[in-house]
Amino acid sequence: MKKYLRIALEVLLALLLVGACAFAYVNFAGKKALSSDMDEVSAELDETKDSLDKTKSQLEELQTKEEELEASAKQFDAIKQSFANGVLLQDVEALYKAQKTLSAERLVALGTVRQLTKGFEDPSAVESFQKSLEIAELGARMQAVCAAQNALVSAGKKITVLAECSSKEAMAGADKDEKAKSEANAHNVHWGYEGDNGPEHWGDNFPTCAKGKKQSPLNIAGPMDKSKDSIAPDYKQTALKLINNGHTIQVNVEPGTGSITINKETYDLVQFHFHRPSEEQIDGKNMAMTVHFVHKNKAGKLVVMGVLLNEGKENPVIKTLWANLPPKEGEEYAPDKMIINPANLLPSNLGFYEYEGSLTTPPCTEGVTFFILKTPMDISKAQLAKFPFKLNARPTQEINGRKILEN
Repeated sequence: MKKYLRIALEVLLALLLVGACAFAYVNFAGKKALSSDMDEVSAELDETKDSLDKTKSQLEELQTKEEELEASAKQFDAIKQSFANGVLLQDVEALYKAQKTLSAERLVALGTVRQLTKGFEDPSAVESFQKSLEIAELGARMQAVCAAQNALVSAGKKITVLAECSSKEAMAGADKDEKAKSEANAHNVHWGYEGDNGPEHWGDNFPTCAKGKKQSPLNIAGPMDKSKDSIAPDYKQTALKLINNGHTIQVNVEPGTGSITINKETYDLVQFHFHRPSEEQIDGKNMAMTVHFVHKNKAGKLVVMGVLLNEGKENPVIKTLWANLPPKEGEEYAPDKMIINPANLLPSNLGFYEYEGSLTTPPCTEGVTFFILKTPMDISKAQLAKFPFKLNARPTQEINGRKILEN
């Protein structure tokens, strides 16, 4: 009996020992898991603290910006109140009324004064900005173009703004370097035809000039396919309005006095200007000059018809233009009672070369259809010498697989 009692006690002790070990293990494992959970919680608390610190810093930055914006808003309100009596607007309108025509820059300034005096959607202000765009050549007067486009957007007009004119808000998701470059383009970018401002450097400020695949002008050489298009220019007499924009002599055309019909679509003549020597080459050779007639349809699509000028006899139309060159650079000049007919610059034979290209000046915007007339017109040696620009032609560009058509 004692033997069995002893065995039972030994079994019981063994069970107690196993239970104690199991309890100790469970307790140890629980403490280990708890310690691990505590470490994770501690790490999450640290991350939350960092996040809170960043949020606090961002809030402080936003608060600072808000204070700056409030200060700017107060300044702008003060400016608007200063203009509210309309005296400055009356003075400016009276001053400009004495001038027969206004430059693009003056039209922008007048529109700005009207907006500050009468509100951003004032019809007269909108009209001033629209007129400034009509007479400002893209690239040559970029500051006026951008100011007018952005002002029209602020007035609620739905227009396409050039990338070079995009505001900071429109470029919010863009890279900072691209943003800075676009802002520079929209303001005081200088370009020319020689030296550090020459065509090889245009791409530094106007990316399309360097990266575009359909750039103008081209060397026109065979083989060529036959064009299926037809052109019908219809130019009438117009009051003479010239401007020396610093890059060429440009003649602005009054609305309704000129157009070109391509097949069945009509494009209004906006202006024509001159390049020396000709920008387009024929079989690798330049002519003395080119006249580019710039047309635009209601959708904003551009068509350029080019007339090559060969050294020869005196040209009567150019004689009139050169006799009335603008006295000041950057201001449109309209001599009293002077009229011209651009049709007199066209040859009787309207056979042409055709290709898809771009503006030949910054920002080198693509999507421009060119029709270069085969038959040249004359310009005298003396008239060539009187042109104010010795060189204002962009070199020919890579064709990049484009087809040149002929008719």
